[in-house]
Amino acid sequence: MITTIRVEGAEFRAYHGCYDLEKKVGNRFVVDVCIEAEIGDAAERDDVTSTVNYLTVYELIREEMAITSNIVENVALRIADRIKASWNDILRVEVRVTKLAPPLGGKVARVSATIIR
Repeated sequence: MITTIRVEGAEFRAYHGCYDLEKKVGNRFVVDVCIEAEIGDAAERDDVTSTVNYLTVYELIREEMAITSNIVENVALRIADRIKASWNDILRVEVRVTKLAPPLGGKVARVSATIIR
């Protein structure tokens, strides 16, 4: 059985960006993940050990968000690769990292990058 599992709206304060001030002061980020996985009969058996564990996904995201990067594309790629490497049954993972109120010299609500693996 192919199942779509989502972790949406995970918010973090992190220090990603090209400017020194961003790396010093930080900014708010939101991470959304969509995972397609072949979980067999885990749903019928009600077996968390046979599917993608949401808590583990969140912890992987948190760990990667703690590593400073110049661009959100790099953060999204690292998160996608960590998730994909953690479960053999993942067919596809999509990760969007959004920076809220980016310092672009004007009013911009958010910028984001999406990586699909």
